[in-house]
Amino acid sequence: MTYPNPDALVSTEWLASHLSAPDVRVVDASWYSAGQNRNAREEYDAEHIPGAVFFDIDEIADSNTVLPHMLPPAEKFSSKVRKLGLGNGNKIVIYDGTGFASAAARAWWMFRTFGHRDVCVLDGGFPKWLREGRATEDLPPVPRTRHFIAHYNHLLVRDLEHVRANIDNKREQVLDARAAARFKGEAPEPRATRHQGHIPGSINVPFADLIDDKTRCMLPADQLQARFNAAGVDIKKPITISCGSGVTACTVALALNLLGAQDVSVYDGSWAEWGNRDDTPIEQG
Repeated sequence: MTYPNPDALVSTEWLASHLSAPDVRVVDASWYSAGQNRNAREEYDAEHIPGAVFFDIDEIADSNTVLPHMLPPAEKFSSKVRKLGLGNGNKIVIYDGTGFASAAARAWWMFRTFGHRDVCVLDGGFPKWLREGRATEDLPPVPRTRHFIAHYNHLLVRDLEHVRANIDNKREQVLDARAAARFKGEAPEPRATRHQGHIPGSINVPFADLIDDKTRCMLPADQLQARFNAAGVDIKKPITISCGSGVTACTVALALNLLGAQDVSVYDGSWAEWGNRDDTPIEQG
């Protein structure tokens, strides 16, 4: 079974054969939490896919909040990506250093949120690229500034007040992409929060369950659909996704996009916001 909407992914074979295409731009969006003891920028400088530019989700972010890597204003996003040589006419292919466990899907969602539709994720990411012995380089490209105008799509983003209201009106299914122990409040958050647990009424769909452990590729369509069915998710109805800090929620959003889900948004503040307040209701177990 093929994905109903396959355009959000490209294979390593496809990218290798299109690296020199004039309209293709490659982006390394690797990002690691403190506990992973990895430096994404240093790894990029040492080795990356030829022509790839480095997209830092902590830099291309809202600097006027204490919350991590929140969406920046449209003007800041446009300015940053223009300087990376990423324009409105480009096909943008994004990868990261762990397959799907990092920020490739987050960057994909950010581009879509700011109106760029021709954007996709490299299936299996840099690990698969390396396993296949494909070309890498250690010299950063010198991008030429391109024209990029951001058009903010508010339908892809949810804030705290919207999610709070949804607890009562139940207009949207709320999915939580964190591991089950964190969702239940039985394990601490990697980014320490005041409270543990989950948004009342939310459904746990751990992002890691959507990825093949060995290949780091997205599961086939029938297996993805089975995961959502088992969790009780109706992909034909509106969905909002949360996680720890708005990164892995985007992996679940990508999976839903591949299955053809149309009405999917991400709660940008996620548990970094919800779990640090004393006025937000919390469930455990």
